[in-house]
Amino acid sequence: MDETTRVAHLLYEAGTLKNQRRTGWWIAGVRDPESVAEHSWRTSLVASVIASMEGADPAQTALIATWHDTGETRSGDVNHLGRRYIDGSADPRDIAADQTEGMPAPLAELVRGAVAEYEAQETAEAVCAKDADKLECLIQGVEYKAQGYASAQRWIDNSRARLRTRSGQALADAVLAGEPMDWLRAAMGEDQRKA
Repeated sequence: MDETTRVAHLLYEAGTLKNQRRTGWWIAGVRDPESVAEHSWRTSLVASVIASMEGADPAQTALIATWHDTGETRSGDVNHLGRRYIDGSADPRDIAADQTEGMPAPLAELVRGAVAEYEAQETAEAVCAKDADKLECLIQGVEYKAQGYASAQRWIDNSRARLRTRSGQALADAVLAGEPMDWLRAAMGEDQRKA
């Protein structure tokens, strides 16, 4: 199989994340939770925001966030409870190496490097990407709670406690001080005061 065909296969494989649900939300009672791809998309946006606020490289941070869960095409989205029962869960770096085997070297290095950087948590960009992952989960939890899923509070609290950057913490506090539809009220010029 040639390199271009292998890349095409990776693109199809990545697309399966659009159909894979984030399993932790089932524990909170959410019947149709977001997909891994939906989570990764907003995580990438949040990553560029946090990086910009922290003085890190927004493009590199967004790249890391884009690839951070791609290995779940092969390992699945295993929630934190489930991980307690999986012996020797797959290392995302190993999955990225398998996914990019036989691809053009620059692409393989890009993907493997982004995943390795995220897992190592040694650069400002990796820390910002991890905070983006947690902040996105917090935001999603607030949205689910507003839809009536009270159990989402656990995810909100746990995500807030894991934020490391000042910017991530400040953004979390701003999210928690408002409501999910405040953006629309502001865009429409409506009164922001709660009744």
